[in-house]
Amino acid sequence: MSLELHENVSLQPFNTFGIHVSARLFAQAGNEQDVREALALAAERGLPLLVIGGGSNLLLTRDVEALVLRMASRGLRIVEDDGESVVVEAEAGEPWHPFVQWSIAQGLAGLENLSLIPGTVGAAPIQNIGAYGVEIKDVFAGLTALDQQTGELREFTLGECAFGYRDSLFKRQAGRWIILRVRFRLLRNAQLHLEYGPVRQRLQEMGIESATSADVSRAICAIRSEKLPDPAVLGNAGSFFKNPVVSAALAERIRAEHPDLVAYPVGEGEMKLAAGWLIERAGWKGYQDGDAGVHRLQALVLVNYGDAQGQQLLDLARRIQADILQRFGVTLEIEPNVL
Repeated sequence: MSLELHENVSLQPFNTFGIHVSARLFAQAGNEQDVREALALAAERGLPLLVIGGGSNLLLTRDVEALVLRMASRGLRIVEDDGESVVVEAEAGEPWHPFVQWSIAQGLAGLENLSLIPGTVGAAPIQNIGAYGVEIKDVFAGLTALDQQTGELREFTLGECAFGYRDSLFKRQAGRWIILRVRFRLLRNAQLHLEYGPVRQRLQEMGIESATSADVSRAICAIRSEKLPDPAVLGNAGSFFKNPVVSAALAERIRAEHPDLVAYPVGEGEMKLAAGWLIERAGWKGYQDGDAGVHRLQALVLVNYGDAQGQQLLDLARRIQADILQRFGVTLEIEPNVL
């Protein structure tokens, strides 16, 4: 058996909130065989298996009575190339941002708007991660997952993943699928997405008139670094709440009282509101209760200023949710997975 199993391991280094809780058992999987061994060991010990990546979308509120398996498989390869588009396959344990930078260095475009997002490749499809007008579904070419129920491998196409806003089949069927490898279709001739104002503005400030994918990546890294705290410095999981989608009628009622409401049409009679705007307008930006708080520059981000417990952060999130519902009639949905 190649899998190294450890007992009562602190998960503090393995979640970006820096929450100290213990895992009953802990192991790291470098390949598919390690994953299968972990499944067998979890069943043998009568424990559930909890699979994690970079821990960047996870709020731990208690010790974990499970075998926690961290995906640590590495590998990047080109599996198709027709001269115009290239399919790249990445192992689930590859850190996301270095993978994006690798793709740009290969002269491939498509992932630049997703620069500097924390986490791993295997976790990216679960949340259908997105930023600045691009989501995983826009560049997705397939993935390989292991079915925990049957032990069989399955290949997923775009349609089978049922991607939605920060959502997918894998999120809705949590605990069933272990993503092993993900494939992305990228382009040799960049079709850049510059619709979001801050991106164009930053490129102009950089003196760039004809941008490359590398330029866009640098611009977005600069924007994110200014807006979002580095998890290595201040514990956080990025955006803590999803941007809510509400009826156009509700959006107009809010706008009648708050003309500067940030909202975008997303469909017939629906508007997407900026959760950060709602939270900031309600006065939560910069709020701190012990070591749990709301970031002073970005109201959408909850932070651990030191030794906050996961339950403290969850309690703060619920207070914010209740306040936003009472003030605006809008229900905020928590984005990270809460355990």
